[in-house]
Amino acid sequence: MKIMVTGARGMLGRTLTRRFKEHELLGVDIDDFDITDAQAAEQAVSQFRPEVVIHCAAATNVDDCQTNRDAAWEANVNGTANIAEACAKSGARLIALSTDYVFSGESDRPYNEHDTTGPKTVYGTTKMLGEMAASKYCENSMIVRVAWLYGPGGPSFVHTMLRLATEGTSPLRVVDDQVGNPTSTDAVAEHIKLLLEHPEITGPVHLTCEGHATWCEFASEIFLLSGLDCIPVPCSTGDFPRPAPRPANSQLDNLVLATHDLPPMPHWRQALEAFFRENPDG
Repeated sequence: MKIMVTGARGMLGRTLTRRFKEHELLGVDIDDFDITDAQAAEQAVSQFRPEVVIHCAAATNVDDCQTNRDAAWEANVNGTANIAEACAKSGARLIALSTDYVFSGESDRPYNEHDTTGPKTVYGTTKMLGEMAASKYCENSMIVRVAWLYGPGGPSFVHTMLRLATEGTSPLRVVDDQVGNPTSTDAVAEHIKLLLEHPEITGPVHLTCEGHATWCEFASEIFLLSGLDCIPVPCSTGDFPRPAPRPANSQLDNLVLATHDLPPMPHWRQALEAFFRENPDG
């Protein structure tokens, strides 16, 4: 299968490039073309003529998006619209990556694919509008939502914790009143492979590891598996004010996988163990 991956130098893009070697894959990034340039996007897709475009390119720094709204809009809304239109014109299937931030984070249960979105941040709003653009301009599109993502080489929460522990930061205070699904890029990549075999699936699909944890619980498991002698100290979200508010509940329910009788995502502890076996230094 001919596959184009945008944002190929990002954390998920690198994993996809590494794990999709059985396909004819073209990884592209900002040096190849700017997704906010509609003509450049159309030209790149039409030249390669992929069967599938996995669109990972985005503005993903939540706080930067909050303070640089125009740049976030250009990348996450206009950029996605450009890629979607290019896919529609060339007949390619679009798999666009999105996030738990499209939800408010105020629910008392995990969010499934049928729940109403309601973002509270600029990042979440632009990603939600990007989802809408993908569906509007490319009928053959799928939205893959991920959360609390980490992968080889980072940057991610895992790599931040390893760095702080190695530097001897003490006490290492970690937020304990936000809950989500720690998710590895490897697990996401393997399930995107499965979804490639199901062209009938369109719309939102959640791909987060099973089980849930707080950031502090996640950090404790990171230190246990990495062999670092560090015990995180629980604290509240209010102890670390940020430009963009963080959702209290980032849990996603992978309902579509279950509906289509597809294998479940691995448990987050199992995925983290696999990560450290393959990448002992992160």
